[in-house]
Amino acid sequence: MTDETRREVEAVWRIEGIRIVASVAKMTGDLGLAEDVAHDAVLEALRAWPATGVPSNPGAWLTAVAKRRAIDSWRRRGALDDRYRQIAHSLDAASDDEWMPIDDDVLRLVFTACHPVLSRESQVALTLRVVAGLSTDEIARMMLTSVPTVQARITRAKKSLAAANVPFETPDPSEWKARLTAVLGVIYLVFTEGYAATGGDRWVRPDLADEAIRLGRTVSVLLPHEPEPLALVALMEFQRSRFAAREERDGTPVLLADQDRRRWDHGQIARANLLLARADAAAAARHVGRGAYALQAAIAQCHAIAPSVQETDWARIVLLYDVLGRIAPNPIVELNRAVAVSMASGPAEALAIVDALEQSGALPGSHLVPSVRGELLSRLGRADEARSELLTAAALTANEAQRQVLTAKADALRG
Repeated sequence: MTDETRREVEAVWRIEGIRIVASVAKMTGDLGLAEDVAHDAVLEALRAWPATGVPSNPGAWLTAVAKRRAIDSWRRRGALDDRYRQIAHSLDAASDDEWMPIDDDVLRLVFTACHPVLSRESQVALTLRVVAGLSTDEIARMMLTSVPTVQARITRAKKSLAAANVPFETPDPSEWKARLTAVLGVIYLVFTEGYAATGGDRWVRPDLADEAIRLGRTVSVLLPHEPEPLALVALMEFQRSRFAAREERDGTPVLLADQDRRRWDHGQIARANLLLARADAAAAARHVGRGAYALQAAIAQCHAIAPSVQETDWARIVLLYDVLGRIAPNPIVELNRAVAVSMASGPAEALAIVDALEQSGALPGSHLVPSVRGELLSRLGRADEARSELLTAAALTANEAQRQVLTAKADALRG
């Protein structure tokens, strides 16, 4: 196996993996088995493709191998009935060109992984693993927990789904709302990994972000009168609109203050404005206020419509974060509020917020707190302390692009 083959297989899996698992899960009705045999197919590709070359339709090749592995698994269990024989026959007769992934299968995958039989933590871990294709290391960093804990949650989730005989299907409409919070939560976590990757050598992963937006749009169509799916899509569209300006050609991150706002996708911003207005109208029709995603979308809107960082309505952003912190308390929200406070009222007031957050131990092992603290100390002229915090943050992040930015900032403060 060559490095080139490994890169090709990884690229195919990154693009097609979610649909391969969804296609096999649809056939088998077993999400755990579907993921296992899909990964077996990847291993087979690593062995076979160096000799045979990459197939003309690699996604179809991987799917066919995975389905045959599933059938072999049934055979070994002595469970190959007439239905399975028919499936096997159809696989043998099918050509690669007949493989057409169905987008709805991916949504079924999300709804299955978010089944109420699972705990919230297991729903998130399983969906990030199966739907987003993230490693257990990446999931552990996103969920602020350990790798063994994530592995245990995923294993338990698969066993629970199998034991409960959960069908691989989009639930009855009467069940959608019960799963909505979990579904929206994992979709946004997938987008977040695309927006600011926790690992690897690139800061953004457009493939993940775009898949999350597609899933969000599908959910908003399924529940057109629910405000939060619309608000989530608006939030993701606002944030996705900046991608072209968030990286240099070589992948070097470009921070908000340095971005060329002419490169933002203003058509996408306009679309997000309309979606947020629709979400607000849906909320008004129900006589409720903005939810967590609508508040975050409103914050993103403030950034999107501002001519520059200096001309941003930071006071309004602080107010929105205050409300968000009350309805959805979260240490990340508090940290972001501190950044907004630093722009609206100065770094000293913001530093007190960050110090309190650090003392609470709410974000152990995260690079975010020392990163923000370093920025604030730098603005206060406390260069040595700022440099120490930035180097600490650089050591904690697993994203190489982010590490280089933090290290460069620390070097710039060297006396």
